[in-house]
Amino acid sequence: MSSQAVLPKLVPLSFLAVVLIWSTTPLGIVWSSESVHPTMAVLLRMLIALVLGLLVIMMTKIRLPWNRVAFKLYGFSAIGIVGGMLLSYFAARYLPSGTMSLIFGLSPLISGLLAQKLLNEPKFGPMRILALLLAFTGLGVVCSAKLALGSDSWIGLSLILCAVLLFSLSGVLIKTVHIAIHPIASTVGALLFSTPLFALAWLLFDASLPIDTWSVRSMAAIAYLGVFGSLIGFVAYFYILQHLNASTVALVTLITPVFAMALGAQLNGEAITEALVIGAGLVLGGLGLYQFGDRLRRRLSRIGQ
Repeated sequence: MSSQAVLPKLVPLSFLAVVLIWSTTPLGIVWSSESVHPTMAVLLRMLIALVLGLLVIMMTKIRLPWNRVAFKLYGFSAIGIVGGMLLSYFAARYLPSGTMSLIFGLSPLISGLLAQKLLNEPKFGPMRILALLLAFTGLGVVCSAKLALGSDSWIGLSLILCAVLLFSLSGVLIKTVHIAIHPIASTVGALLFSTPLFALAWLLFDASLPIDTWSVRSMAAIAYLGVFGSLIGFVAYFYILQHLNASTVALVTLITPVFAMALGAQLNGEAITEALVIGAGLVLGGLGLYQFGDRLRRRLSRIGQ
């Protein structure tokens, strides 16, 4: 049997892997930083991913570009990796994993706004403007509920919103770099640029190594995120991008917050309040309208003709 016949069968498995990995990543971040300082937790995660990535490159002889254009790509990627992840790890001390996943689900909308400014993409039509209003209304409901529950919640909300902004900015800037590169090579290159910055953050914010206080759950979460969250998840995501249309891939951002909130409630005792359910419904409704609203409007207009 040829590889061409085998590969398409991996698409459902890869899609499921992306959903599961993205759904469990917020909880993994919360658990990994329970007994390990956030800067050390994310540094260890990146080191695991970097070592494994380098081994894969050496074993498969994938070319790692080392020129000005590649450096630009790695640098733009590092904005999302360092800014997005580091702030998320700090936010995990103030927010439940489900809320983090829900707010990160707004990244397609924020990316769309940034793309208008940086890539001169067309402005949003009425349907996407409505989607934006709906999603950010939901965000407001979630944020107001969190602020009412805890005096420190505003710190976590500010951190995670900045993380989403940097993650989205990174994705838009990457689109301005035109280079033929293997996804594993781009990941390893970005990790080579990012890991020293994580080490610097650890030196600035902690600089201690209390290994005897690290719990088994935190270490297991770090290992899981290093192997799956930072390496296998990316490869699976790139694979489904190659074999599925963009609207199908976009379903991941609608599915993962629901799973993440359910996992947080079941495995970490996180409360799912009425305000959170209402806010999540508005956010996910806005995301769905953003991704599929224009297509639905065109279909309805054809039926009405």
